[in-house]
Amino acid sequence: MTKESILIALGGNAISIKGEEGNIQQQFFHTNEAVQEIVNLIKSVDCNLILTHGNGPQVGNVILRSELASKVLYALPIDICVSDTEGGMGYMIQQVIHNTLIENNINRNVVSIITQVLVDINDEDFKNPTKPIGKFHTKEEAEELQREKKWTMIEDSGRGYRRIIASPKPVKIIEEEIIKRLAELGIIVIAAGGGGIPVVEDKDGKLYGIEAIIDKDLASSLLARSIGVKTLVFLTSVDKVYINFGKKNQTALDKVTVSEIENYVKEGHFAPGSMLPKINASIEFLKNGGEKVIITKNGTLMEAISNKTGTHIVV
Repeated sequence: MTKESILIALGGNAISIKGEEGNIQQQFFHTNEAVQEIVNLIKSVDCNLILTHGNGPQVGNVILRSELASKVLYALPIDICVSDTEGGMGYMIQQVIHNTLIENNINRNVVSIITQVLVDINDEDFKNPTKPIGKFHTKEEAEELQREKKWTMIEDSGRGYRRIIASPKPVKIIEEEIIKRLAELGIIVIAAGGGGIPVVEDKDGKLYGIEAIIDKDLASSLLARSIGVKTLVFLTSVDKVYINFGKKNQTALDKVTVSEIENYVKEGHFAPGSMLPKINASIEFLKNGGEKVIITKNGTLMEAISNKTGTHIVV
């Protein structure tokens, strides 16, 4: 890409806020909040822009609806649940951006792409799945589901039993060339929602959906480096990355190098279910052609781009 290119990864929890019902009206409201800063960026920086987004709360609801309705309707496989949220959330973000661009007299197009992401059928996570999904069940219900549906069930922190599925590493963004061309035309592209739809490839190159959930941060990193993006931004729930998080000697990181952040990973500063996926995705991005990663809080995008806040990881 000849023009500066930025990929912004928007967390699904920025659209469904913890403590709220998370209904569609609330999701539209919070999407509008998130989009305001993205449009401010467009007004300030002449750049190609790609957006990805999480779908944790949303795909959980789709899966739950499918489970609750399973006595009267056919069940939905996980890849279809992911595609449902990718389409629904993509529509919502796309519409809000379109309307906000009109309000600001900006003549740019926006489009959402249903994105398939290739995974390796031999990935170790398929042998030992670790990603909990769906609702909590009693022990008796869990045993019945294991018998009837061959689901892998685990006891989850004393709250009941949940299904676990694989979370394989993304290998290739199937629609990467389309996404790149659209971005080069100045079109704002929404892609790889929820980590993208997990697919596997047969010997003839044909694709098939598979029951899995792809980490959205790793997918965002892969997409960014696949299409030549130089700046990757993760919008999350904290203003900066911290070492010794939650302790008396907690320290915010302002600007660090890849080698420094790798040392912090080795020292165990980042939790697997929290900041670690973003840090690992950042390292992969910067070691494969990326120039800068910014991790910052929702609502502080412009300040972070201006180097006034956020954690900046560089080569």
